[in-house]
Amino acid sequence: MILVLGGTSDSIHICDKLNDMGLPYIVSVTTEYGRDIAKKATENVFLGKLTKEDMVSLIKEKNITQIIDATHPYATVVSSNAIECSKIINIDYVRFERESLIKQIDYENKYVVENIEQACQIANEIGNNIFIGTGSKNLDKYIELIKEKKLIARVLPTSEVLESCEGLGLNADNIIAMKGPFSEEMNIATYKQYNIDLLITKESGVAGGFLEKINACKVLNIPVIIISRKKIDYPKVINNIEDIEKMI
Repeated sequence: MILVLGGTSDSIHICDKLNDMGLPYIVSVTTEYGRDIAKKATENVFLGKLTKEDMVSLIKEKNITQIIDATHPYATVVSSNAIECSKIINIDYVRFERESLIKQIDYENKYVVENIEQACQIANEIGNNIFIGTGSKNLDKYIELIKEKKLIARVLPTSEVLESCEGLGLNADNIIAMKGPFSEEMNIATYKQYNIDLLITKESGVAGGFLEKINACKVLNIPVIIISRKKIDYPKVINNIEDIEKMI
């Protein structure tokens, strides 16, 4: 049995690949939305946040022989726990990692930072109508650290996410509830509509519409702050879903 750590669109493509190969697996997700998406590929879905101890128990209970980690590039705690669990139980760990696209960006009006704190420091200096393109997670940090600026957050259109945004004090003027990824044209229209003068985004991959966000800023000459991925020493990494067949 394979444990797929999911929650991304890439993880669903991995499930489809495992289905084609006829291999048994279980998908672990942390949100109801993630569960609903995963169920398009399989009914064998575990919903809940796994501590290291929980993951070890699940691995033993389900007789897991391999972990395929397809979590979001910024879910570093989950990845670190999975690596450690694989060592404890002595099973194989494979990381599916979206390739970094930062080197492909030919836009000079960008700031590459290591964390949210650095992003907010720059935002306080150069932004007024600031587009938060990192999703709903960590919105509380942006609200806490960016002072006297208007924040526009684009988030998933689920009741759970919207309630979280409202609980942080955001209202309809601050929230764009839409499911991506978005085209360059859609981003351009959105930035214009909200008079955006600064974008904060994460270093996501092709599936996350990263380049489309950057290219829209380039068209409008809007500065971009990119929060880079935290570096993890993964035991095994693949960038192509087709390579899974070689790793199993």
